[in-house]
Amino acid sequence: MRKLTIGLMAACLPLAASLMPSLAGPSATDWPAYGHDASGGRFSPLTQITPGNASKLQVAWTYHMNPAPGGSRIPTSTTTPLMVDDVIYLGTPYGRVVALDATTGQQIWAYQLPGTDQPPFRGMGYWPGDTTMAPRIIFGSTQGKLIALDAKTGAPAKGFGDNGVVDTKTPEIMNGLPDAYYGYSSPPAIYKSLAIFGSRVQEAPSKGAAGDVRAWDVRTGKLAWTFHSIPRPGEKFHDTWDGDSWKQRSGVNVWNMLTVDAKRGIAYLPFGAPTFDRYGGDHKGTNLFSDSLVAVDANTGKYLWHYQVTHHDIWDYDLDTPPVLLEVKKDGKTIPAVAAMNKSALLFILNRVTGEPIFGVTETPVPPSPVASESASPTQPIPNKPPQLARSSFSMDELANITPEQHAACQAMIDKDHLTGSQRFEPIPLDHGIIRFPGGEGGPEWAGGAFDPKLGLFIVNTNNFGYTEKLVPQANGEMGMVSGRFVDRKTGLYCQNPPWGQLTAVNVNTGDIAWQVRLGISDQLPEGQKNTGRPSNGGPIVTAGGVTFIAGTDDQRFRAFDSRTGKELWTYKLDYSAHATPISYKGKDGRQFVAVVATGGSYLASPAGGDSLMVFALPQR
Repeated sequence: MRKLTIGLMAACLPLAASLMPSLAGPSATDWPAYGHDASGGRFSPLTQITPGNASKLQVAWTYHMNPAPGGSRIPTSTTTPLMVDDVIYLGTPYGRVVALDATTGQQIWAYQLPGTDQPPFRGMGYWPGDTTMAPRIIFGSTQGKLIALDAKTGAPAKGFGDNGVVDTKTPEIMNGLPDAYYGYSSPPAIYKSLAIFGSRVQEAPSKGAAGDVRAWDVRTGKLAWTFHSIPRPGEKFHDTWDGDSWKQRSGVNVWNMLTVDAKRGIAYLPFGAPTFDRYGGDHKGTNLFSDSLVAVDANTGKYLWHYQVTHHDIWDYDLDTPPVLLEVKKDGKTIPAVAAMNKSALLFILNRVTGEPIFGVTETPVPPSPVASESASPTQPIPNKPPQLARSSFSMDELANITPEQHAACQAMIDKDHLTGSQRFEPIPLDHGIIRFPGGEGGPEWAGGAFDPKLGLFIVNTNNFGYTEKLVPQANGEMGMVSGRFVDRKTGLYCQNPPWGQLTAVNVNTGDIAWQVRLGISDQLPEGQKNTGRPSNGGPIVTAGGVTFIAGTDDQRFRAFDSRTGKELWTYKLDYSAHATPISYKGKDGRQFVAVVATGGSYLASPAGGDSLMVFALPQR
């Protein structure tokens, strides 16, 4: 039974008042979408917090998401809340969506998903409404339901699907495999009255639900359009799949955020790898639209152009970050651009109208596959600028020696599994394991970068840690893999020399690195050795005040940096790591707030058990 709790203030609001935000539109001081707006740049226009006063930030309030002690929850939460018209909308790891007063943290309403279903891991969408309908919260659940709530009351949206819910596991999307996994982990892009969704599907076995992108009418819940992620017979680029290898193929999905150029009506879809994502002997070809940024008409889903960043992906080097719209000032011209970054930490800056690289890309020879049944692409696209933003190879003489115990543990791992190093884009062999960089979690994590239009800087956090990987034939005839982080698990120290995590600013007008600093510290090391950088999840936001905020690191810190120089301005030790992207907004009391979800969890091996939305501000005058 679906449970609903409604705050008295929200329940008493008249319909006319509930329609006011849709008429006025969200304030510039709000945070109405995961990326702040449809362009995905995560840039706040607020200026109250500056490099000069950021060190004075303090906790303003905390909201604990657990509705009852001991309540069951997903292991961690990477969600980013929304803030519109002084109300925060937050999906929790306890199967609830809540609305909070953005200045005080007081709960206004809560909606409980049925059964064991959960809100998406990374956030939700907000539709501002129109002259006839009130604003709505739109999201896809982890079990494949599309849900719309009235933003003022939390009640299921009237006229939307069946009591506010649409089952999106249609026969077409399930590929004739009704028991395959299909759900949602990321928020939709909201464009006009459409909610445009990617999806989450399995990474193995190879056959499963389709990774198509679909748009739904936010008023009715009816399907508006579908873009086939794997072209069907008769569609352009179908011949990039050998034989019938396209049939029932899963993967090739937009599991992360997509972005929209609202002015031009173009949606940018960052597609993942086909299943299984470490072996392609059963689906030879370039395999479009896998690992491609695809531009489509946001109104109809019609194909416009694509750019493939990894050919025939056998490394899981998919587009794991949201595209970010920006402007490049080059040769006296202002070029509308889109930044696309994949797990190998290659940043492609493309003309967002034509898809052409702005700084050039070179098809570079890469090692062939040692697996007889596999045919690796002979080349891969490497941007001429900027340089790769994470480590891409490893040789045995680079084994770390920070402590004797760490070195011995890492050497024992190598000896036990007969590991060898690897070059960039070296395929995984069958007969032994390799140490591959970037590892399976990628250089950049799923949140990707933020863009400061005042400084012309694209700022992104990247990880430098490898994976040990080896292919293993399975009993069902498919290929599997054994893998793990290249780390001394006892100490948490990684097996190659630091830095293990970095924060980088790229000047998008030149393609050069403006600054680069280590992000995170290893507390277990003595003073003078702590500044190693640490793995991070979640991403940065940037503000017009010249401050970059980022949590994400497994050292449980929330930090502020000077966006112009990369200087660390402020650090707060959290009780649990915040594997999420923060937001910034203005409260009713006139203060600029910065908020982040901190739940710890197993994702980056930090302590589990946190359940807080932490909100910070400068002291009240």
